[in-house]
Amino acid sequence: MIEVAEQKTEAKSEVKRVFDLQQANRLNINQTTARERIDKLKKLLQFVLQNQENIKRAIYQDFRKPGSEVDLTEIYVVTSEIKHAISHLKKWTKLKKVSTPLAFAGAKSYIQYEPKGVVLIIAPWNFPFNLVFGPLISAIAAGNCVMIKPSEMTPHTSALMTKMIEEFFPENEVAIFEGDYKVSEELLKLPFNHIFFTGSPQVGKIVMKAAAENLASVTLELGGKSPVIIDETADVKESAEKVAWTKFINNGQICIAPDYVLVHESKHDSFIEEFKKVVGKFYGNSSEEIKTSPDYARIVNHRHYQRIKGLIEDAREKGAKIEMGADFDDTTDFISPTLITKVPENAKVLEEEIFGPVLPVLPYSQTQEPLDYINSRPIPLAMYIFSKKKKNVKNFLSATTAGGTCVNDCGIHFYNNNIPFGGSNNSGVGKSHGFFGFEAFSNARSVMKQPFKKNGIHLLMPPYNVKFKQIMRELTIKYF
Repeated sequence: MIEVAEQKTEAKSEVKRVFDLQQANRLNINQTTARERIDKLKKLLQFVLQNQENIKRAIYQDFRKPGSEVDLTEIYVVTSEIKHAISHLKKWTKLKKVSTPLAFAGAKSYIQYEPKGVVLIIAPWNFPFNLVFGPLISAIAAGNCVMIKPSEMTPHTSALMTKMIEEFFPENEVAIFEGDYKVSEELLKLPFNHIFFTGSPQVGKIVMKAAAENLASVTLELGGKSPVIIDETADVKESAEKVAWTKFINNGQICIAPDYVLVHESKHDSFIEEFKKVVGKFYGNSSEEIKTSPDYARIVNHRHYQRIKGLIEDAREKGAKIEMGADFDDTTDFISPTLITKVPENAKVLEEEIFGPVLPVLPYSQTQEPLDYINSRPIPLAMYIFSKKKKNVKNFLSATTAGGTCVNDCGIHFYNNNIPFGGSNNSGVGKSHGFFGFEAFSNARSVMKQPFKKNGIHLLMPPYNVKFKQIMRELTIKYF
């Protein structure tokens, strides 16, 4: 108990020291020009590329993530975000002129995006590099000082990022803090101007509550159970390939992974068969082949492994059919790609976010059925629709709500910096990527500029006599 208390005291002292340094430096960083930020981002881009092999090595050490997946889902996502910010930052930071009501004729109105100040990024373990550096780029582009808490569950990657950030940034501009929940607790006590958190809805509530104590704004990238709808007109082979690819990237440990499939009964059996073929093509046709595949990652730690294994065993005990997979290796936290059908409603795999290589498949007969099923649950972070029928696509989109949606594909919206990424309610608060990430870390300051010369405003000042009331009646009719 004494050791824990000492650790908390040490963490509190260090985060407060750096926070004070950043508060003292914030105006210097806030007032940097777009050109200065672009130059910084260009240097950061080269720095990331120089460390590409180190990043791949660290993430592999944490959970055997294949190097090509690290390139695709960690490094290239970050370099794309940097390049996008470099290309558009001058436009984002320009004053945005807006119209002025005629009642205030002569005044000029505009929006000026200014930095929020000192911000906090709390990142998860599933994409340990991407989900630190992605928000960091937006925060830098907006002109903020930044404090970062990476996940302790990916220690090799966190250690590398600490080394990189300490080498590239002075601590009074960007600082990173390794450690467990005790470090997070101390950080959340500080009066940050904005907090960007990626993780579970349960922890998101804790972060939002802590932010409320200091009236800090938040961006919460959460998760949930992202559904797939495959209707009677869909191309089953293509649907199976895209669902399997997105499901098993990162061993299913991805917030936008398909969490369950609602497939029209006429396509159910063919989808199961095509899905099995795709998994065989991707990783191998047996458990032993998949174990030795260089393209198949592992569960991040034994606790998460046991949780996912428990979901499968619970479904099987309650009568679900294992169509494929459910092979385990307790010594390496290996779970083979698993496909489940005939899943009862009370199975935990339909209640909890899976966050692993397990996919339940549920048949439906009438178009309204998948809509009712999805709408009876919290709003998902992502939703995927496979259909060749425009009317069905339109109906599925208009009758549901989701943070983001792909039609005839899965997960690709995350890579598009021109559209916002984020959830709604249980799946998130606020948006990120591209301009939307820059906006999250900025205050949209409204400005109205009046000339010194005499204008109509003096007519609205006391005394509020008969003439004033007449003017107000006319203004109300015409302008207000």
